Amino acid sequence: MKLPRREFLHLAAGAAALPTVSRVASAQTYPARTVTIVVPFVAGGTTDVAARVVSEQMSRTLGQQFIVENVAGAGGTAGSIRVMRAKSDGYTILMGHQGTHAFSVSLYPNLAYRPDVDFAPIGMVAGLPVVLTARKDFPPQDLREFAAYAKANADNLNMAHAGVGSITHVTCLLLNALVDVKPTMVPFNGAAPAVSALVGGQVDYMCNAIPDVVQQVQSGTLKAYAIGTAARNPALPNVPTSAEVGLADFQALAWHALFAPEGTPRPILDQLTAALDRALEDENTRRRVLVLGTEIPVTARRGQQPLVALVNGEIARWTPIIKAAVVKTE
Repeated sequence: MKLPRREFLHLAAGAAALPTVSRVASAQTYPARTVTIVVPFVAGGTTDVAARVVSEQMSRTLGQQFIVENVAGAGGTAGSIRVMRAKSDGYTILMGHQGTHAFSVSLYPNLAYRPDVDFAPIGMVAGLPVVLTARKDFPPQDLREFAAYAKANADNLNMAHAGVGSITHVTCLLLNALVDVKPTMVPFNGAAPAVSALVGGQVDYMCNAIPDVVQQVQSGTLKAYAIGTAARNPALPNVPTSAEVGLADFQALAWHALFAPEGTPRPILDQLTAALDRALEDENTRRRVLVLGTEIPVTARRGQQPLVALVNGEIARWTPIIKAAVVKTE
């Protein structure tokens, strides 16, 4: 049967509109099933903990279970690639951070994704001040003495980090450049074993996100010289800021943020952003986050557009630091 031209064109237009109609319908019923948050690192680290804390409240807000899936490898890029390639329906999202969305640009020349293009922003989850720590019997008593001692003992100095491209690695590249030292780099398979080696006196110093070392500094098993933020942190009130001890350019605040695959419908993104914002206002969530020294972003730094600006700014800031250090990845 041959259809009249007008009826044929009407049917063709309807067929072409089906994907859009389907996406709108999906957005209107979202979420209808479990949402997976991919954490691109092993379980137990700060990224994993942050994801699990906020996911509990987001689950209550949206009425569906949120589960965390750990997809470790390649400095966090393996899990990020998994989310980038996932269906853009809001059911697979990523807990990314500086490493996956800023450091990776200059560390991996053949990176399979573009952090500022291939992800849709949901919102910043937390800020993690970086603390310069050392073994408890390391001779310098303050940061000025640290700088002098490091230069005088450069041949024997060693620095622990949690792997090339990790926050512990790149933030200490900044510190080393400012102090003008080139220590022996000692890599570990994650922050936890690196901190254990530092506590055991097997390495000299390290740059840590505050949740990784707050208990050790409080108990005196590690020495803390400075925190890389503009203000002191309530969890470690006796640790001075870098500006207070003469190294104002050592500004290092790690961060965690939620991303969805590019192309995720705006209504779904808006629901996720609103649920995250509600989680960050929940008293139980805030208490669990703040006790570790982690900072909850103020309202002006939350949401989709502030996260876009954060990613772009971080790429611009850290790329020259990494390139100047001539970092090689395997």
